[in-house]
Amino acid sequence: MLNNLTDTEEGDGGPNSQGDGNPKESSPFINSSEATEKSQQYDGKHMALFEEEMETSPMVSSMLSSLANYSNLPQGSKEHEEEREDGIAPALGTLMGVYLPCIQNIFGVILFLRMTWMVGIGGVIGSFIIVFMCCSTTMLTAISMSAIATNGVVPAGGSYYMISRSLGPEFGGAVGICFYLGTTFAGAMYILGSIELLLIYILPQAAIFKMEGLEGAEAEAAMLNNMRVYGTIVLSFMATVVFVGVKYVNKLALLFLACVILSILAVYAGVIKTAIEPPDFPVCMLGNRPLISKGFDVCAKTLESGNGTVTTKLWKIFCDTPFLNATCDEYFSNNNVSFIQGIPGVMSGILKENLFGNYLEKGNLVAKIGIATVEGPDETLTNSNRYVLADITSFFTLLVGIYFPSVTGIMAGSNRSGDLRDAQKSIPIGTIMAITTTSLVYMSAVVLFGACIDGVVLRDKFGEGVNGNLVIGTLAWPSPWVIVIGSFFSTCGAGLQSLTGAPRLMQAISRDGVVPILRVFGHGKANGEPTWALLLTACICEIGILIASLDAVAPILSMFFLMCYMFVNLACALQTLLRTPNWRPRFKFYHWALSFLGMSLCLSLMFICSWFYAIVAMVIAGSIYKYIEFHGAEKEWGDGIRGISLSAARYALMRLDEGPAHTKNWRPQLLVLVSTDVEQNVEQPRLLSLTNQLKAGKGLTIVGTALAGTYLENHPQAQRAEQSLRKLMETEKVKGFCQVTISSNMRDATSHLLQASGLGGLMHNTVLVSWPRNWKQADDHQTWRDFIELVRETTAAHLALLVPKNIAAFPSNGERFSEGHIDVWWIVHDGGMLMLLPFLLRQHKVWRKCRMRIFTVAQMDDNSIQMKKDLTTFLYHLRIDAEVEVVEMHDSDISAYTYEKTLVMEQRSQILKQINLTKTERERESVSVAVSPPPQVQLIHDSTSPASPANPATLIPATEGGAQTPGSAEVQMTWTEKADGELAKPPGTATPEGIKDIFNMKPNQSNVRRMHTALRLNGVIVKKSSEAKLVLLNMPGPPKNRAGDENCILLSLSLSLTLRELPRVVVLEQTFIIAKMLHILP
Repeated sequence: MLNNLTDTEEGDGGPNSQGDGNPKESSPFINSSEATEKSQQYDGKHMALFEEEMETSPMVSSMLSSLANYSNLPQGSKEHEEEREDGIAPALGTLMGVYLPCIQNIFGVILFLRMTWMVGIGGVIGSFIIVFMCCSTTMLTAISMSAIATNGVVPAGGSYYMISRSLGPEFGGAVGICFYLGTTFAGAMYILGSIELLLIYILPQAAIFKMEGLEGAEAEAAMLNNMRVYGTIVLSFMATVVFVGVKYVNKLALLFLACVILSILAVYAGVIKTAIEPPDFPVCMLGNRPLISKGFDVCAKTLESGNGTVTTKLWKIFCDTPFLNATCDEYFSNNNVSFIQGIPGVMSGILKENLFGNYLEKGNLVAKIGIATVEGPDETLTNSNRYVLADITSFFTLLVGIYFPSVTGIMAGSNRSGDLRDAQKSIPIGTIMAITTTSLVYMSAVVLFGACIDGVVLRDKFGEGVNGNLVIGTLAWPSPWVIVIGSFFSTCGAGLQSLTGAPRLMQAISRDGVVPILRVFGHGKANGEPTWALLLTACICEIGILIASLDAVAPILSMFFLMCYMFVNLACALQTLLRTPNWRPRFKFYHWALSFLGMSLCLSLMFICSWFYAIVAMVIAGSIYKYIEFHGAEKEWGDGIRGISLSAARYALMRLDEGPAHTKNWRPQLLVLVSTDVEQNVEQPRLLSLTNQLKAGKGLTIVGTALAGTYLENHPQAQRAEQSLRKLMETEKVKGFCQVTISSNMRDATSHLLQASGLGGLMHNTVLVSWPRNWKQADDHQTWRDFIELVRETTAAHLALLVPKNIAAFPSNGERFSEGHIDVWWIVHDGGMLMLLPFLLRQHKVWRKCRMRIFTVAQMDDNSIQMKKDLTTFLYHLRIDAEVEVVEMHDSDISAYTYEKTLVMEQRSQILKQINLTKTERERESVSVAVSPPPQVQLIHDSTSPASPANPATLIPATEGGAQTPGSAEVQMTWTEKADGELAKPPGTATPEGIKDIFNMKPNQSNVRRMHTALRLNGVIVKKSSEAKLVLLNMPGPPKNRAGDENCILLSLSLSLTLRELPRVVVLEQTFIIAKMLHILP
């Protein structure tokens, strides 16, 4: 190896250097073909230092080509890109790829059918405000969209991909479906517009339900039925065209665009002509009321002829006979018939008359302002079918909802990003230019319509007073038919485009899998055409057709588009404010304030259009959001919601850490300690069931387990344990976090888990751990010592400790208690924790029907009656409904069993110390004493004298296993056997004098009293609570003196005696928190 390196250095060229002409070793790995290949890979590239890393991480030189061609395509979207069979690179520029498609989608049916009516009803000022608000909204949205689109390629799906990859699958799915519904209803609106053009302006005689002779509601119903029938026919035809082939729709797109542009140019040409030569376009007026032009030929009551005065057809309409002495309509008799110029021209000054709005109720007469009229005081409206009437009640917000669809379609360029030569450049420029162009056209149209056309003509929605002509067509040059035919074809083309784009959007959502019930709509034909999505789109579109009113459908799709645009702005604002590292759009002319302004405008316009539709749209989006959240597929797209969650979490943690929480906000924040078996499966699953019943998803829950060993060696086991915890938490519906700690031994691992769990102010304050398993077995003595140390550590850390005993007997989350009691044994004051636990449990359906009972213990000198009254009053103030009982425990004789167990335990400990057994052996021997079953109890002294019996040897029976009693003359000792078969002698030998002193010793009176209390308390609890579903009581504190094994054994024995014969028990150790919790419940 050294020679090889030396040769390489001397050659100055590695394996390719000529040097002295001698061949050199190409690899330090002699006689290894694989090593030779590696060497050839790294030789001459100075990469030998990184050989091991190269196996997993490629060299930069090999990655530069792919990095240069990086497209930043959003994850999960590549599969939706259409494959190019011809292999031709995308070549569309800004004009053909973005600008013209946006122009075609923005200019629509509203411009031709409702724009003049909106100006006449809302006035030039009101209409200009509406147009300015809507155009400003789309411009701000386009700025946000440009920033998002230039931060990565946006495939088919447009706004859905922008929102879903920026705000996450929940928001993306909800808003994507809303955008799909908006696009689908837009198709219905375009179809209804084309049918309106056909039946009113092009071919009225094609109506199936005839309207001649019908008035009011009957005529309106006939018109709606015609719209439904023809709309269904046209929808079926368009859906068939889309199903047969989208390529035909795309080829006709240019023709439809030409129709739109020519129609708009014809209107501007007509405006210019009015300035030069105003057209002669008379409108017949009776008083100040315009008359429907159908039914009469001459706008006059009578005509002069050679033989005299002759009545006209108009006379016959309002009078009962054609003679001059006929009885006529009062208004007809009192007012004159006159002409006004319907299009006085741009220089006529009519703009002043049309500046302000003239909103009408349904059925009101359309009248001209400024013309004198004579009306009787009690005159009723007759011959209403001869006047131009308002067909709907109009108001400002209605106009906003009807107009807004005319500014939608700004996503057309971003949807075609795969066909653009330079999408990063074309999308912002083309979209903003298109919005600027259309906004100028709309704003100028508002002013020009108000300046050229009389108000009564503008308010005539269907052109009934102008011989049934399209009002905007009367202004066009050279002929009204240019507008009629052009607008008909443009609306048909827009409808086809909607039926083409909506199924693809649904297919994109379905293939993402965020909404499971929609996955079937991701399938289609072999060439990828979305057949099922097209069928769904046609069905939803039919709903809009059945509504049959353009004015009713327009506000619906306005809601969905506004919601979509609102979330586009929100996505841009969040990405900007969160400063996401991946947020680097090429479009630099954006700001978060503009995005928030656009979002605010969208939200305001939603409620301005219709508060009812706005709420319905939000409910739909919210329902979809929650459905995706609970049942949708989990997607990780690096969305901004994750970023805002992190920022909000950091802010909340900092706020929590500013000061201690108020006692009224205190609730158990649980750290649940569980153990796992050799396969890392949880051994106490019911512990998480109890956690769910305590927490019900509120507050902090950390489920932790400890593993013994080193982190490097046990990391796979830790991962399996964490997966097991997560799976069990999901099964038990425990909302929280899981944590696995590895240390050299279980005691230290548990201690580390107790110390390191939580973050900042979000820390656990309660530890939930199961009662030690198999603690009575002599070979498992360490379990109880670990438990006692855990009690000590929780006390030192000022944490509450909950210890359920017999956890396997606790109910699962699916069980229900139809009756029963939860008994609380309130022995020492713990600040109210024992009162809080049953209250929390009863919030869960498992324990809901259980009643609460509280027991407290009275001593000899206590007034039990007064104690019960005080406790009842205390519970009343705590607003807790519970039964109260005071249990009196009188001093009684200490049993022989109590005395014996205490004495034997202390004697055994002293003997083991004298013979110098190891600490582990002493623990094992002591446990063997503690676990012996209780014999028949015999009283050994009276109630006043705690002295020991005179002759202990006669009262204490033989211990288990044949061991002699402490009063025996002989002492059995056991020696372990060495590996070589010899008996191991104890390091020290107990002297006969020492053993004699042991047998003459007296037990510690404190220990005797503790054992006696445990027995007495167990008897009372079993008597009162043996039928209870759950028993809660205080746990005695751990021994303060850590020296000496008998302290731990004494606590274990006393606790076991206290809790025996009780099926379900939770003991609480929480004496530290009294001062903190005095006001937790009040």
